[in-house]
Amino acid sequence: MTIRLNDLHDNPGARKDKKRVGRGIGSGKGKTAGRGVKGQKSRSGVAIKGFEGGQMPLHMRLPKRGFNKPNRAKFAEVNVGTLQAAVDAKKIDAGAKVDAAALIAAGLLKRSYHGVRLLGSGELSAKLDIEVVYATAAAKAAVEKAGGSVTMTRVEASAEQAD
Repeated sequence: MTIRLNDLHDNPGARKDKKRVGRGIGSGKGKTAGRGVKGQKSRSGVAIKGFEGGQMPLHMRLPKRGFNKPNRAKFAEVNVGTLQAAVDAKKIDAGAKVDAAALIAAGLLKRSYHGVRLLGSGELSAKLDIEVVYATAAAKAAVEKAGGSVTMTRVEASAEQAD
């Protein structure tokens, strides 16, 4: 049996006809079209999200906690294991100084924001001279164990204010 374009159709019951409202009382959905009578919700374009009939809405009843600092400094984060993978893939030269510009050039970061933070996840065997804004104790220990050094630079006050 061959299939022809003019024979294609859905399985029985796969498509349901749209309910046509407001088409006479005999249809069962005439006059008010299932919207009840009058009032705001019987009109079109009504959106009463979160309104609880004058009762204090839930989102206002729940306690608010904490504070989000609007000018908080944002840092790009790199793990020690990621650096080792980049050295193995010849993206980073082990002899050269590794800073934000070198990490961006290697494709490990898209941008440095207010500086780079070095985190201690992973293993490092390459001897690297790293310059970052901040390094965790585990990251510093891993770099020094491999024979490298970590230089931490301070973030300038102007960089902290920038967003």
